[in-house]
Amino acid sequence: MEQSVARVRMPAETAGLWYGLLGVLSFSLTLPATRVAVAALDPTIVGLGRALLAAAVGSLLLVLTRQRRPTRAELRGLVVVAAGVVFGFPLLSAWALRQVPAAHGAIIIGLLPLATALVATVRGGERPSALFWLAGIVGSGAVIGFAASGGAGGFQAADIALLGAVAAGAVGYAEGGRLARTLGGWQVICWALLLAAPLACVPVSVAVWQHGVSAPLNAWLCFLYVALVSQLLGFFAWYHGLALGGVARVSQLQLLQPFFTLVASALLLHEQITPATVLVALVVMAAVAVGRRAPVRRAE
Repeated sequence: MEQSVARVRMPAETAGLWYGLLGVLSFSLTLPATRVAVAALDPTIVGLGRALLAAAVGSLLLVLTRQRRPTRAELRGLVVVAAGVVFGFPLLSAWALRQVPAAHGAIIIGLLPLATALVATVRGGERPSALFWLAGIVGSGAVIGFAASGGAGGFQAADIALLGAVAAGAVGYAEGGRLARTLGGWQVICWALLLAAPLACVPVSVAVWQHGVSAPLNAWLCFLYVALVSQLLGFFAWYHGLALGGVARVSQLQLLQPFFTLVASALLLHEQITPATVLVALVVMAAVAVGRRAPVRRAE
């Protein structure tokens, strides 16, 4: 029986990793795009305004596909998701990226996979093995050590906001992955955006009134990316991957995200990639490979 269960589960875990990788690739451009957008637009407009556009598209999808309404228990979870990935992470990261380069932010956000695994253990009942935790700590330690050594500009005051974004994102990711098992991956983010939209309207309207929306084309193109890809489409793949492969295991793919982001920052913003960056990236990839094979017991 156990062998039969393993044969059924392994393809789901593998598919979950592929979906998760697609989500990570989608999120990898978020910080560089946000950096460009907030250079011309107020952080509230970028951080929360993107949710309003994503909510409009997501609501249309829910109506056209006639999705069932969430249960009361699912609604409570969706409130948590909205607080984490619609309000907390976008707003805090947008504010921080007015102060620090995208490459610097990417390294601090490298703590997100380990934080997500911790939340999944507490909230989702997943039980990673000691080897899994060791790999996660090594990978996270590598990226944080890289930042502390000055490879990403050293720690700065804006890192408090980035650490808050990590905490918010970890809770939103873990809760969303748990809900996706019953509600569906893309449905989770669409419902969360719909719930958050009325609250987001007020601060966005105030920011538009105070600061206006005059910005060059590249800023608006980056805004469209963070709204339609980072805040919506990327979550379709991400939450589906978390549901299939397990939150703790699939979330470790985000250890690779800082280095995808560094490459994007170099190409789009001409930020420098040093030999130390490449070395740390190799360490992180090794940690991800070990974590991929380490046992993780999932609650049924």
